[in-house]
Amino acid sequence: MTLVPLLRSTLPACLAAACLHAPAAAATDAWPARPIRVVVPYAPGNTGDITLRFVQLQLEKQFGVRILIDNKSGASGNIGADEVVRAAPDGYTFLLGATNNFVTNQYLFKGMRFDPVADLVPVSLLSNGPSVLVVNGASEIRTLADLTAEAKKNPGKLNFGSPGNGTPPHLAAELYSQLADVQLTHVPYRGSPPAVQALMAGEIQLYVTALSSVAGHVAGGKLRAVAVADKERLAILPSVPTTAEQGLPGLVTGNWWGLAAPVGTDPQIIDKFSKALHAVLQDPAVRKQYTDIGVTPIGSTPAEFAARIKQEAQAWKAVIEKANIQPE
Repeated sequence: MTLVPLLRSTLPACLAAACLHAPAAAATDAWPARPIRVVVPYAPGNTGDITLRFVQLQLEKQFGVRILIDNKSGASGNIGADEVVRAAPDGYTFLLGATNNFVTNQYLFKGMRFDPVADLVPVSLLSNGPSVLVVNGASEIRTLADLTAEAKKNPGKLNFGSPGNGTPPHLAAELYSQLADVQLTHVPYRGSPPAVQALMAGEIQLYVTALSSVAGHVAGGKLRAVAVADKERLAILPSVPTTAEQGLPGLVTGNWWGLAAPVGTDPQIIDKFSKALHAVLQDPAVRKQYTDIGVTPIGSTPAEFAARIKQEAQAWKAVIEKANIQPE
């Protein structure tokens, strides 16, 4: 007896609710309707910039709109990242940030205007460039054990270079120092090229960096890679063993790149972009482009990316505190 009145009173409410959700659903279905801007917070030519360009055309085909790559460098990526944080969360502005943008800068810079965890929504990990431990090609050091033995024999006398204080190469070398229990001296340079030149000149004895920074010099014999700081060997360096193979399984480090959006961006848009990127990264031709420069294509889910940010932020915070690296 009460069924009909109940339906009559409930139906309008249901229709009203459906109408409220309809515009959002329609907007998501229509996305993207115009070009998508991806801010890379570094100068052109970095690994993230290169690997994004590897998939740019395929993404444009999938979405039917242009992918605009906008390089906004400065302050270790903070300037470009801050611009994305302040952008409208409409699905048309994304950040392609490096490891430090998501997990270490907040511990290294005073007065950062945003919290990468609270103010950015993870979309997907794009790629990972495992670190390689590199020495001068004329050095007697040929293995990780050789390097550790030399460092223990001469505490504080082995210098390692980096592109600057708190950069991924700096932190990677500090992690090696802590795990191997050796004392090294940090020599910061203004970017990667001067650090590489210093290694070849014998001013420093170690550089821990992505292979893309030193590949030509390693191939030419001027530099020697003694270990890959990852769980698997690099296809482009099949004869160089991993750190795990050489007794330091905890030394897994590299510089990965991931896409994120301003907080408040529609989760359906986030999911759609993540799935598109994953599909593109399954293309064998694209994967070969990545592995040819010593980079691993990933294409994770937003949840997987968020979990990695959380885990690595805590791990690197501990390394930074133990090394007493002060915020700038």
